[in-house]
Amino acid sequence: MSDPRPQDDAPSDDIAGDVGTTPPPPTGVPVPASTAVRIPPPAGVRDAPSPAVPAPPSGEGGPRLLTADPGPPSAEDARRTGRDDADGRLAATVERLRGEVRAAHAAAEGRALIELAKGVIVERLGCGPARAARQLAELADRAGLSRLELAADIINQAARDQVAEVTGEFVRTALGEPGTAGPAASVAVRLRTAESAALGAGDTQDVAESLLAHALEPLGAVAVAIWTTGPDGSLSLRGHAGFGAEEADRWHYVPPGVTTAARQALSGRNTVRYPSLAAAGIPSIGRTRHPDGGRVVVPAGTGGRIHGVLEICWPRPLEPQPQAVDRQIEALAELCAHTLEALPDQEGPAGRLAPAVDGARELAELSDGLYDPALVLTPHLDEAGGLVDFRIRHANAHFQDPAGRPRAAVDGALLLEAYPATAGGSELFERIERVYATGEPFRARRARLTALVDQVPLTSLADISISRYGAGVLLIWRVEDESARLASLLQHAQRLGRVGAFEEDVLTGEITWHGQLFELFGRRPTEPPVALRDLAAHAHPDDAATIRRFLQSVLHQRQVGTAAFRMLRRDGVTRHIRVTAEPALGVDGGLQAVRGAYQDISAQHWTEVALSATRDRLAATEEAAEERNRLTLQLQHAIMPPARPPLDAPALGVAVRYRPAESDSLVGGDWYDTVVLPSKKVLLCVGDVAGHGVEAATGMVVLRNALRGLAVTGAGPGQLLSWLNSVAHHLTAHVTATAVCGIYDPDTRTLRWARAGHLPPVLVRGDDAADLPLLRGILLGALAEAEYEEAEVRLEPDDVVLMYTDGLVERRDTAVHDSVAQLLTVARQPSDSLERRLDELLARSKSDTDDDTCVVGVQVS
Repeated sequence: MSDPRPQDDAPSDDIAGDVGTTPPPPTGVPVPASTAVRIPPPAGVRDAPSPAVPAPPSGEGGPRLLTADPGPPSAEDARRTGRDDADGRLAATVERLRGEVRAAHAAAEGRALIELAKGVIVERLGCGPARAARQLAELADRAGLSRLELAADIINQAARDQVAEVTGEFVRTALGEPGTAGPAASVAVRLRTAESAALGAGDTQDVAESLLAHALEPLGAVAVAIWTTGPDGSLSLRGHAGFGAEEADRWHYVPPGVTTAARQALSGRNTVRYPSLAAAGIPSIGRTRHPDGGRVVVPAGTGGRIHGVLEICWPRPLEPQPQAVDRQIEALAELCAHTLEALPDQEGPAGRLAPAVDGARELAELSDGLYDPALVLTPHLDEAGGLVDFRIRHANAHFQDPAGRPRAAVDGALLLEAYPATAGGSELFERIERVYATGEPFRARRARLTALVDQVPLTSLADISISRYGAGVLLIWRVEDESARLASLLQHAQRLGRVGAFEEDVLTGEITWHGQLFELFGRRPTEPPVALRDLAAHAHPDDAATIRRFLQSVLHQRQVGTAAFRMLRRDGVTRHIRVTAEPALGVDGGLQAVRGAYQDISAQHWTEVALSATRDRLAATEEAAEERNRLTLQLQHAIMPPARPPLDAPALGVAVRYRPAESDSLVGGDWYDTVVLPSKKVLLCVGDVAGHGVEAATGMVVLRNALRGLAVTGAGPGQLLSWLNSVAHHLTAHVTATAVCGIYDPDTRTLRWARAGHLPPVLVRGDDAADLPLLRGILLGALAEAEYEEAEVRLEPDDVVLMYTDGLVERRDTAVHDSVAQLLTVARQPSDSLERRLDELLARSKSDTDDDTCVVGVQVS
């Protein structure tokens, strides 16, 4: 993984100044010509034995301070020890082997010296081991030295700097001044030690143990795991330390799609830190052993490709780490990436070997065998080793450029230069980058591809396939053809509409059926289609005439024909089918073929049958309801005709108004009555039976006639309502009603009245109108026995008393007292007659309950 900090590709001035020339050896330290130089340890390494600088390997120039191999033994020595020919050959062989051993040791020590120099560069530049190796090679080329010579110069200079630093620290301590050794030195030492141990490791398990022992335990970590990624998105545990064998065995393989801490880092391709793994609720290896421990999970990748994941475990919740520690962990992840890349491929959990296609040439040969357009892409890195683009290494034989360019125009070009729109809204470049990094293939149907043709964006739909093979990426796409898309839409439409097309050649008898027709006819696909002339044999006998007329119209009259018939299938199922066909005529006007379609209309047929039956039942119900309402209205009008004859009462004018409900289906139980009793007193009453319809109308008749009969006894209005309550409770079927009953005495001009749950009468006197008192009295029929309070009011000439039902004032959105106040406002208006006053009340009523309305008005003359 490349270092996330900004880096300059040019060598650092500090490093260049230190290693530009070979410094002279310290004064007073002679260097024998036949021995190796002992180099002081670099920064951060104290009390460590100084490694001997060996002679450079064969073919690589070494420093002037180093000596060459002493060479083969002299001839004199050979004569002295070779008296016997056999003994001489044996001695020569021994000396040759000793020389080879010394040369191998020298080469190994030379590599160790280079690794030490890389550690110094890591310390000075704050970069990773890979960047340090490239920096060392660049400096050696510019200085005209070999890498081994330059490594010796760097280490000598670093040793002198370390001596000065230790001396300064000693002086500061002696003077009592605070001072500590720099943490960067210890970080560099740990990185150098871990890198040396990792490079010497034999497998990933040794790498994990070396990282934990040399670099992570000083940071407080207790365990480390190294995961490798599979092409299917799986994770395999390739190395671990600190978790235990049983725990590692349980976590040796993580299937694709399972969310773990390593999966989160791999999916996001970024470092993921969990201060507490238990608080995050993410499963991972070692969670039961360290439930509250922190985790740092880092993708291990180089050049844009992730080779694995490094997961580090702490025993306790993890606090924010210093920047130096973060850089060290990132450097360790980069070291893991280089190590995993260098190790040989191992078998995965399922025993499948990793893809063997490593080069662009092999992948290009593979792509040429595809029938779809394909591009072979390889990563294009910047000088810092970061992925910036992909190089188009090969376009296969079926390649078709949306802009019409030939294959040679894009072959070898950078992807973003050839197709800049891939980095736009299509996110295709990000998909390719992710596939290359993680190895997980990407598939998408009907994805949008955008290409610039003369700076005009052209978008097309295509099926996309992106997969990684070794170090390359294979991009395959299949642009959706317009005819194929329309054919797919037509197929779906035929399936949804249960339609199947056919074509029958009249001359050859060849019949072509759509696949839907075999299911429609209940036939196997291996059976022959049914010809039009044999259609009657598969239909209901009663529909034979219909099919005959259809065939006559199409085959003989050569017209478009349509017919609906019942098809009898072999499985006993009856289908309602509509067939439509048209003749296809030749140039001579003769019939050549018939094209058409069958459609299953069974669902439509049964829906129409059910709808027809429902309509018949609804019509019968409507007729019965109309007849019932008609009889109810006749009954109501017979009892209370709209116009009544004048009342024979001296000095008293009486007027009534009855307005039935607006809808005939809401015939109600409102009633009124005005009658002169044998005592010459006048009975005035209005009432309202609860409910509508015949039941309410018959209940109204019962109560009205009962009140007339009871009034003959001469009892007061309170007693009359008490008796009427008994009638409603005992002699009717659950009838409840409200009523106002009054008896007017013409001799004394007094009105005695009582109410049973009804609104009180209104008295209009002069320019004022007010309610009469609200007397006690429950509605009729509620209790077996009830008493009703009476009141008496003496009327004056021209006084008007109004009795009404709630249909005059009741509104759904207004309180009753507000509606009564509106009624009183209208009643106060002057009027030239009682009849005109009642008409005005009905005309200005704002009731909206569609209820009956009764109004009785009396005026003293």
